[in-house]
Amino acid sequence: MAFGGTLWMLILYMIIFIHSLLFARAVYYHFTRTHIPPGITHGRKLYFFSFALGYFLELGVFLEKLGICHRYVICRAVYDAIPTKKNLNLIRKDLVFDGVPVRVYWPKTPAAGNRRGIIYLHGGAALLGSIRACENVCCSIVHESDSVVVNVGFRLAPEHPYPVPVLDCLTATIHFLKNAKEYGVDPNCIAIAGESSGGTFATAICQELVTREGLPRLRAQVLINPFLQPVDFNLPSYQQNQSVPPLFRKRVIKFGLRYLTGKDMNVDPFIKAAHVPPDLREKYQKWINADNIPEEFKARGYVPVEPAPFSEELYEQVKRGYETMFSPLLAENDIIRQLPETFILTCEYDGFRDDGLLYKKRLEDNGVPVTHHHLTDAGHSTICYLGWGPLEFPSAKKCLQHVVQFLKGLYR
Repeated sequence: MAFGGTLWMLILYMIIFIHSLLFARAVYYHFTRTHIPPGITHGRKLYFFSFALGYFLELGVFLEKLGICHRYVICRAVYDAIPTKKNLNLIRKDLVFDGVPVRVYWPKTPAAGNRRGIIYLHGGAALLGSIRACENVCCSIVHESDSVVVNVGFRLAPEHPYPVPVLDCLTATIHFLKNAKEYGVDPNCIAIAGESSGGTFATAICQELVTREGLPRLRAQVLINPFLQPVDFNLPSYQQNQSVPPLFRKRVIKFGLRYLTGKDMNVDPFIKAAHVPPDLREKYQKWINADNIPEEFKARGYVPVEPAPFSEELYEQVKRGYETMFSPLLAENDIIRQLPETFILTCEYDGFRDDGLLYKKRLEDNGVPVTHHHLTDAGHSTICYLGWGPLEFPSAKKCLQHVVQFLKGLYR
């Protein structure tokens, strides 16, 4: 009995010791590599979220090395444990669209006819996130815009690397377009929306569907802080926000490589663009170029960087990343000009900011109507904190208001 008690005490001390080490590592990383710009509203909240995310990622890495689980399981569990607001004015049903789990939300109030429909794709670099994690956002959109919202529960990497997550989203979208009236939705008034990597998926799906015949056309795309290209990680927004949480520049690349390849890789060559062949660099220069970014977005600093020598080996490992399902900004003009009306939201302290600005220019250059809102006091994924009570950022409601205003303006 005494031996059993001693053993449990040793296990307890070991657990405490391990957590102390992880905590100390998270503190060190937080204070040596994190920068919270003074322009971000409620910067202390961002400090807290940055520290928490860093800690749970470190815990995940430790458990992965022990062979217990992969590194993202802990963060997924934490996000799913965050309480969601109960909205009694909505009807929600968990359904399956051609093998893809979804949650559909309807307003309880009766409608005179079919409503507009919104397909919502959550962020999380295709590694994190779930239907539950973006419940507050979807319910708010339903309530504020009087729309039917489909929240898609696509499979995640690294268990299901690229292109599985985006193809799941495409499958669910096609099902909804074909069967919209069954859900009380006008098939000619359906928008696809996404945040962060969900914005990547929404963009890619919109492009894919312009080539598909026999389907209703999407009425609009709503892109919130979208990632759109892996060619240049030295655009002004990446340089300015490389140490701004939650998406440090190195973390962006690390997450993207895990989604694309299913494995960890050294990110430094990607920062230096060693993965980009000279012919592709020349081709994409007209679309992905700091000269296409308005000067006011370079005010916080920008230094052009010469690319490192090209690595054929590196390119071979990531060449699928140049497919437009992964990198929608690389689509040809004959696809871009067929896209529907577009809403783009960018945030000043977000590494993805310039992807949104570059896509806005491409759309406008090809005659596509664009509504653009830029939040000057916010960082990445601000809408994700919607409904988190005292932990919510003021910019979360601003983002929601801009999205809802755009959706209400769509013809029904």
